[in-house]
Amino acid sequence: MQMSYAPRIAPLLQISARRVESVLELLETGATIPFIARYRKEATGELDEVQIADIQDAWKKMQELDKRREAILASIEEQGKLTPELKAAIERAMTMTELEDLYLPYKQKRKTRASMAIEKGLEPLAKRLFAQKDKSGIETIAAAYITDQVPTADDALQGARDIIAEWINEDKKARDKIRRHFEKGAVIASRLVKGKEEEGKKYLDYFDWSEPLAKCPSHRLLAMRRGEEEGFLRVAIAPEEERAVQDLDDMYIIGYGESAAEVRTALKDSYKRLLLPSIETEFRNSSKEKADTEAIRVFAENLRQLLLSSPLGEKKVMGIDPGFRTGCKVVCLDASGTLLYNTAIYPHEPQRHVFESQSEIEHLVEKYQIEAISVGNGTAGRETMDFLRKCKFGSPVEIFQVNEAGASIYSASDVAREEFPTQDITVRGAVSIGRRLMDPLAELVKIDPKSIGVGQYQHDVNQNLLKDGLDRTVESCVNAVGINLNTASKHLLTYVSGLGPVLAQNIVNHRAENGPFKKRSDLKKVARLGDKAFEQCAGFLRIREAANPLDNTAVHPERYTLVEEMAADLGCKIVDLVHDKALRSQIDPKKYVRGDVGLPTLQDILKELEKPGLDPRGAAKTFEFANVHTLDDLHPGMILPGIVTNITNFGAFVDIGVKDSGLVHVSQLADKFVRDPMEVVSLGQQVTVRVVEVDYARKRVALSMKGL
Repeated sequence: MQMSYAPRIAPLLQISARRVESVLELLETGATIPFIARYRKEATGELDEVQIADIQDAWKKMQELDKRREAILASIEEQGKLTPELKAAIERAMTMTELEDLYLPYKQKRKTRASMAIEKGLEPLAKRLFAQKDKSGIETIAAAYITDQVPTADDALQGARDIIAEWINEDKKARDKIRRHFEKGAVIASRLVKGKEEEGKKYLDYFDWSEPLAKCPSHRLLAMRRGEEEGFLRVAIAPEEERAVQDLDDMYIIGYGESAAEVRTALKDSYKRLLLPSIETEFRNSSKEKADTEAIRVFAENLRQLLLSSPLGEKKVMGIDPGFRTGCKVVCLDASGTLLYNTAIYPHEPQRHVFESQSEIEHLVEKYQIEAISVGNGTAGRETMDFLRKCKFGSPVEIFQVNEAGASIYSASDVAREEFPTQDITVRGAVSIGRRLMDPLAELVKIDPKSIGVGQYQHDVNQNLLKDGLDRTVESCVNAVGINLNTASKHLLTYVSGLGPVLAQNIVNHRAENGPFKKRSDLKKVARLGDKAFEQCAGFLRIREAANPLDNTAVHPERYTLVEEMAADLGCKIVDLVHDKALRSQIDPKKYVRGDVGLPTLQDILKELEKPGLDPRGAAKTFEFANVHTLDDLHPGMILPGIVTNITNFGAFVDIGVKDSGLVHVSQLADKFVRDPMEVVSLGQQVTVRVVEVDYARKRVALSMKGL
């Protein structure tokens, strides 16, 4: 690691260089973000996962910058044009844009108007004009450059102007000047492509739209770009032309007369033909990158909330994938999620086998001792919930509706085929719906996060950045919850700190061959799981009913001796510390501060002793919609219960029991001003809303939470 990275990153993130350096050292040794955040608090000054991830991202960007810097230096040196001053400027450059500006005059180009003019011998004329000392007689001067390739004086002047235009375009000062105009006053404007009115009507809001680029929210920018890519809109980004050209004029026009007029003409051409398109591309890219970052942030936070949805736990569950014509697919699962039985019922139109379906459900609930029923929220989901509430069960059975987004993706995946090779996709989908109630996190990790159906414009953003962001979110959630080592699937284990697909499979294989793990240290017997992997993963894996109670906590094995010392000082066993609050209250954490163990780690240990094995996600809650089923049942002023199904920058979508979710605009989320909807609502939250407006033609429902 280049130690210079820490001082460079620190001011960017407003984190001390010492902390940044500690994080970089840990990352270089193979430590993961969850591990560093949880178990190396003293080294980092208690930086959280977001801050550590920001350091990692900045580090990667700087490594890319340095790699590009080396390539540019080598290229210019090979051309024999690397002066000490240019080398120093390149070495000082702190951004990729600055580097590329410095390299632009030396970059190998395709043939340009300027390069062709230079080949025709017009560079001396361009230099003479650029000096702006000739107040008259330009035609006569240009005539001296007439050749077979340059038939007239006008052709000579045009070639000279092309060369000057390129010089201005390649001047870093000119590019910086135009960038400042873009930064201060660029406007993004979209216009309808003529003749596309009907085809592109979903982009009606953007047929004639403009606003300052700096104020354009990510969802609007991504919508305009999508409309442009689909051929319905033309989108442009530009500052006020007159001011930009005047600034260039002030920079380059140093004389008057005919030569200065030629330079002014070249300058305007340079702006329109070269500078404006080039800098517009930069700002298109940078604004898209910002919009992507914001959209990915929203998507990742939605995903986090969905993954951390409250689990029902290890109970016997019936999963139902609802449907009308094709019927409802029904599966019965044991407390570990194993498929026991599957069938189909047809309680809805067109078959309407209500009595037979009711009898079958009641029979299966009794036979398999079902404790809860999980129903997908897709087509016929609401009707199936109503049907189930009319069934009579011999013992209490809770009925839940779960978000089934991505269940069809899972059912057709290699993962599902591997789990259920003899079952068709409908059965696999119903199993996924049942397991999502039992443990949303364990089931959803099997699905590509992009298919889970939360977020905005996920198909329009940079797919590599999206994958990195979502994978990081899944990893964070898995490690925050802690995983049961003896029941976790290989897909869940893959996201545990320090593991990955190979070690996850090896753990599953070891478990199958040797039975359940008895203690965490047994992980070292797993093929290819060395000391580093053990260090990274052990604290995030739990063993229920282990001989050592610490094996069912987030206390890392490297701190077991410390807890043993606490117990010895109190003359008791570790298990006594877990069960006896009075004993724990006698522990003075300051007494055990030493070396790399500080109060943050000690406080974490004491918290774990209070609640070993506790799932931080809380318990699942049932929900019941009001007596509304279609848009026709709604009218302004109605107060209804609902569930938040998606959160965007412009508001929250709420399922109120009709086919189409309603939107609570960000301005209607609370009585006070709200900048970020996530400040007010979370995914899956049960809320009360008021119907504001029903647009039957566009199938849209406007809702409000103000005053409720």
